[in-house]
Amino acid sequence: MINLTSAMEESVRPTPINKEVVWDKSKILMSKTDPYGVIEYANDAFIEVSGYEEHELVGKPHNIVRHPDMPRVIFKVLWDYLKKGKNIHAIVKNMSSSGRFYWVITDFDVKTNEKGIITNYYGRRRAAPMEIVQRHIEPLYEKLLQIETATGIAASEKYLVGYLEDIGKSYNEFIEDIITDGQPRTDKQPIEKKGFFTKFFGR
Repeated sequence: MINLTSAMEESVRPTPINKEVVWDKSKILMSKTDPYGVIEYANDAFIEVSGYEEHELVGKPHNIVRHPDMPRVIFKVLWDYLKKGKNIHAIVKNMSSSGRFYWVITDFDVKTNEKGIITNYYGRRRAAPMEIVQRHIEPLYEKLLQIETATGIAASEKYLVGYLEDIGKSYNEFIEDIITDGQPRTDKQPIEKKGFFTKFFGR
């Protein structure tokens, strides 16, 4: 059976425009979702950059801002981390209501109840440095998306796993390396990053 709600939502998604959203990149975009990724709160910066009204965001899946250039395997990796209660720093291309794009790097707090069950995700996002996006992220994501389009997400995931194994890093470590060092490290020796992302996100 066709999910009519999903079909309707897809049919009204904006058409992508190859122009970046003009926004104050010093701001932190914040949102709170339930365990299924449904938005419960978005701060003013998030609302402004997304181009949606507050009532258009609250109660909607967070993928309302998903850009079609994003390989789905990256979201699979992200959710695999979050469902285990782990933070993850992912670089994501989002799409505003106008169809323009904006790149962000993420940081999460995972909230649980007294039984240890996840109740909410609090997401913080800052502008991702464009030189890093263009040098390291876009080429990788384009390849992953091509693989997904041709043979599916399972093949895309295998390629990503192989790429990360080649550099001896998890996805999270790969993102931390290119943000802190400007390039992925090809050795397995950890580097000192303690406090960097805390400062980066003003925590």
